[in-house]
Amino acid sequence: MKKLKVYIPGISFPSLSLTGNYCTLNCAHCGKHYLESMKKVEKSNLVEYCKNLEKEGYKGCLLSGGMDSRLKVPLDMYANEIKKIKKETKLKLNAHVGFIDESDLEWLKYVDVVSLDFVGEDDVIKRVYKIKKRVEDYLGIIELLTSNGIKVAPHITVGLDFGKIWWEYKAIELLAHYPVDVLVLDVLIPTRGTEMENTIPPSVDKSLEVVKYARDTFNGELSIGCMRPLGKWRLEFDRGAILIGVDRITNPPRKIIEWAKKIRDIEIIYECCVM
Repeated sequence: MKKLKVYIPGISFPSLSLTGNYCTLNCAHCGKHYLESMKKVEKSNLVEYCKNLEKEGYKGCLLSGGMDSRLKVPLDMYANEIKKIKKETKLKLNAHVGFIDESDLEWLKYVDVVSLDFVGEDDVIKRVYKIKKRVEDYLGIIELLTSNGIKVAPHITVGLDFGKIWWEYKAIELLAHYPVDVLVLDVLIPTRGTEMENTIPPSVDKSLEVVKYARDTFNGELSIGCMRPLGKWRLEFDRGAILIGVDRITNPPRKIIEWAKKIRDIEIIYECCVM
């Protein structure tokens, strides 16, 4: 098998929320919960904050936040700051953007990669995100970015439909037709305080079936993202994903890293897995 890239982003690749804890949505799986753990940075302080990150040895950062009424993470409001960061530092920037359009292309060329949550079924979009968007809207973003030479890393959350697995296969098939370098697979974590807090997460075996299908269908690199259940579930899943032949995996348990060294060459990278 090819070398396995183990990504550990938390040490030198922080996640920044540029909207604080604000998000206009209240998604069934998130409920704004994941914004709480991100570092909050004000617009007036963003450039200086990133310069200090570089001085302290950080590799880069994720620019993220909640969605506004346009269903965008309003990074376009930070266009000048993003340009300045790229011109005055060597930091790598991963941008979580939402539903961008052609007006965003001018500043998007300054980020290294765009992370895009991708859903391949209209009904799941409606019930989980509660927005009037369709699969074709997500594909339009993929088309816009790839046709303009901007790297995009689609993220599929296995089990996003309240723990059920079914639409993920169609999503993988759709993405396989685009020039995407890396596809990220996350797995639903039922999160306290959300509509899905009592949802049973998808089983390890069923989740690994999706990983295997993606490995067989998608030509680019396949990554296991940072969102997936912890404990015994993660131990079993990570072991199975590595045996299937994923190219990248984020935050695996230490014992999995030591085990993987016996069967594959390992490279540890302190960045987001889309880098």
